[in-house]
Amino acid sequence: MDPEKDLKTVEQHDHPTDTTFAERREMSPNEIKDAVRTGSVPHVSGVREAVAIAHSGGWEADALITDLENQLAEQGTPKGLFDISFANPKHFTWLLVAFASMGGLLSGLDQSLISGANLFLPGDLNLNAQQNSLVNSGMPLGAVGGAFILSPCNEYFGRRWSIIIACVLYTIGAALEAGSINYSMIVAARVILGLGVGLEGGTVPVYVAETVERRLRGNMVSLYQFNIALGEVLGYAVAAMFVSVRGNWRYILGSSLVFSTIMLIGMLFMPESPRFLMHKGRTLDAFRVWRRIRGTSSLESREEFFVMKVSTEEEEREVLEGRASRGKFAWMDFFTVPRARRAIIYANVMIFLGQFTGINAIMYYMSVLMSQVGFNKLEANYMSLVGGGSLLIGTIPAIFLMETCGRRFWAIAMLPGFFLGLVLVGISYHLTSQAATLGVYLSGLIIYEIFFGSYACLTWVIPAEVYPTYLRSYGMTTSDGWLFLSSFIVTYNFSAMQNAMTPTGLSLGFYGGIAVIGWFYQILFMPETKDKTLEEIDLIFQQPTKELVMQNIASAKETTKDLLAFRWKKVFISGHTPRRVSIAEGARSEKA
Repeated sequence: MDPEKDLKTVEQHDHPTDTTFAERREMSPNEIKDAVRTGSVPHVSGVREAVAIAHSGGWEADALITDLENQLAEQGTPKGLFDISFANPKHFTWLLVAFASMGGLLSGLDQSLISGANLFLPGDLNLNAQQNSLVNSGMPLGAVGGAFILSPCNEYFGRRWSIIIACVLYTIGAALEAGSINYSMIVAARVILGLGVGLEGGTVPVYVAETVERRLRGNMVSLYQFNIALGEVLGYAVAAMFVSVRGNWRYILGSSLVFSTIMLIGMLFMPESPRFLMHKGRTLDAFRVWRRIRGTSSLESREEFFVMKVSTEEEEREVLEGRASRGKFAWMDFFTVPRARRAIIYANVMIFLGQFTGINAIMYYMSVLMSQVGFNKLEANYMSLVGGGSLLIGTIPAIFLMETCGRRFWAIAMLPGFFLGLVLVGISYHLTSQAATLGVYLSGLIIYEIFFGSYACLTWVIPAEVYPTYLRSYGMTTSDGWLFLSSFIVTYNFSAMQNAMTPTGLSLGFYGGIAVIGWFYQILFMPETKDKTLEEIDLIFQQPTKELVMQNIASAKETTKDLLAFRWKKVFISGHTPRRVSIAEGARSEKA
């Protein structure tokens, strides 16, 4: 036995804050208990080491929690007027997601309300076709502006207050819509409403992604898309309710005031995102929120907080080091840092595929499209519920299966489905029988909306999770702005494109062609991020693109072989990687 070596080991373990990862793994149970009891948080070199500590059930996370608990005990935990809490933190998570996701309800509601108003508003305000196109596309145009204010609002006011500001803009815009007396006023109202849509649309998915646990993140962010679809159905229903009332379009457009007011009141009681607070260096405030919404009793919750803290500190160090080369603008990392560049390209290509396959044009002009295939104005308004209802039904599987099947499988499986719907819609315009036209058109529309409802969840889930914390608000500004700019382009040019390309050329040739190209893109370039913490996703995007493509090609080859061998059960049911068992669950299974 080497006495000098023994003495060195004892000295290191007396000061666990100075030990390495390997040395801390050799500490005795009593040394670990003392370190946790005293809150001796060791130095961790980076997020990779932090993830390794979490996966191995390391004591370092417990030491951090103990240290923060001691600080809270010294400072106290003052309770504000709007600070609510539950004995079971999971109840808070569900309440938080419910109120935040109401933003999706408002967004969907305002997208479909204009469809019903389209039948009467142009006549009352004496609008020509071009003016009415701008009224329809005024909201997505305003949403681009909302995306531009997203980054400063998120950075200076935080996620929670950004959502509250969006609710105020929603309310002002809806009130102005209902009281519009001319073309200029209705366009201004639509743009103000769009500012709220853009600000909320880029903030809510991030707010939800930053607060819920990894096993539920995909499902909970998908709930936002479900609420968009629910809002669209509700909008068609509201339009049907007021369609026979004098001044119908004013009641239709003004009805969203009710929902924006409810959401505004609810958000006052919600906390700030703990990851945002950590990003701002407010570690103790982040821990206060974490205790309320996630608790610290479970091992997984404690370890996720630990990894989050280490990851945020590592990012901040990288930001400070990078200022010497790129100046003070953090967003320049999207051009200079490969990890950030991969994230912004990937997120915005997914949004392109979601928008340029025609969904918002079809939703905005649903009543008009129904009129084109033979329904009168009243029938067209009621039949719009078919399309909106199908979209709603399509989002339900994503809420329950997104984390089971994974993002990659979900995207690759859904695109062919809504391409088939577009094929049927295109064919319907060439049938001579009215009954055949209606049957094929509605069949195509229902198939398209159902599959797109499931696919559309990805356009919110993916941007919300792929950006590093210090760039998340900047990244969501680009993604949110691109989403609504794409929506504006597709919506504003819908009538002109339909006239130039013919209805079949637009639906099958343009929208369908983009869907086919997108399918091959996803096979090659789309990584799998299911069941990963946001910090683990950061590690995925640090891989070189070539390495990722090679992994995807190998996966695609294996899936193709299984399909050709008729091993469909493996491909669609049993072949998915099981959800990773949490450390707490693993401990329970070992005891059993």
